[in-house]
Amino acid sequence: MRKPFEFFAIALLITGLSTGANVARAEDSTAKIDAVVHKNAAQVMQQYNVPGLAIAVSVNGKTHFYNLGLASKATQAPVTSDTLFEVGSISKVFTATLATYAQANGQLSLNDPVSTYLPEFQNTPFGNVPLMHLATHTGGGFPLQVPDAVQNDAQLMGYLKAWKPEYVAGSKRSYANPSIGMLGLITAKRMNMPYAQALQGQLFPALGLKHSYLNIPASEMPLYAQGYNKQDEPVRLGAGVLADEAYGVKTTARDLIHFAQLNMGLGSTSETVRRALADTHVGYYQVGPMTQDLVWEQYPYPVELKALLDGNSNTMAYETNAAVALTPAQAPQQQVWINKTGSTNGFGGYIAFIPAKKQAVVILANKNYPNAARVELAYALLAALN
Repeated sequence: MRKPFEFFAIALLITGLSTGANVARAEDSTAKIDAVVHKNAAQVMQQYNVPGLAIAVSVNGKTHFYNLGLASKATQAPVTSDTLFEVGSISKVFTATLATYAQANGQLSLNDPVSTYLPEFQNTPFGNVPLMHLATHTGGGFPLQVPDAVQNDAQLMGYLKAWKPEYVAGSKRSYANPSIGMLGLITAKRMNMPYAQALQGQLFPALGLKHSYLNIPASEMPLYAQGYNKQDEPVRLGAGVLADEAYGVKTTARDLIHFAQLNMGLGSTSETVRRALADTHVGYYQVGPMTQDLVWEQYPYPVELKALLDGNSNTMAYETNAAVALTPAQAPQQQVWINKTGSTNGFGGYIAFIPAKKQAVVILANKNYPNAARVELAYALLAALN
């Protein structure tokens, strides 16, 4: 029979071996990520003439940051994890989260039609569209952008009152800014405050996002990266109808990877926020290889790179695609790859996470380069871990 101290010694040995193995695995993961960043990210920057990249990779709650190149060619300021980037349509996931946050607080229901909250649209096609359709791009056929002729809120209301659907809501998917933008407008109205105040004053603090903005304060402007268009001319986002709601967020790699971690159930937050985040992961439609959640797009994991490329292709962004309703809606899944791309004229971003693996990646650039290159880089980064 072993003596007590022998059991203690064996336990210490096993613990030591386990700890050593964990450290070795962590170091191996870091080395693999480093290799992909140094090879693949450098190739992306060279091929597409990207001035700067901010990359964040999260593994079981531990974040690895990689900052490459310049936030501004003029000032030669380097990219950091706190550099502010325009994230374009990644903003839409915040709009959807604000809506589910309001729903969790009893301020609206995504099952209700638009006219419940905007009575002026009663007895109109737009008024009959349920809010859920606005967040899944299945409302009946909206254009990608708000029409150029719409320059103010009054003109927007007139345009929507005259809007006629191109197809039955829920039968097809057309990626669109006006529909998700109106979801943001309705949500803010139900919260009794302007959209910017609802997002910056309510949701961002609730999420623990400390450097995410629609309107960047003067003190933070030195951190705002300079974007560059296809001609390598300096550009930044201008004002526009529903711009804030559809594509107006500026944020950092540090904040965005924290948001991804929260979406995987990591970190500390309120039960209301957890419910709001989970509700954005409900799957409503199957569109090709992709399941359409509330703005988020998901794929069964493991996933082939081709499926991700198809789901993030120009066909998905610019064309109308058949949508098959999931009845009942699919509850939030763990064994999935969830992602979103976002672009403005001078910036390109990508965020993806795998809840079951507790792995996430954020890639932000001050250049709008092809979605395919972003997806391939993210896929290589996470593939290095698995």
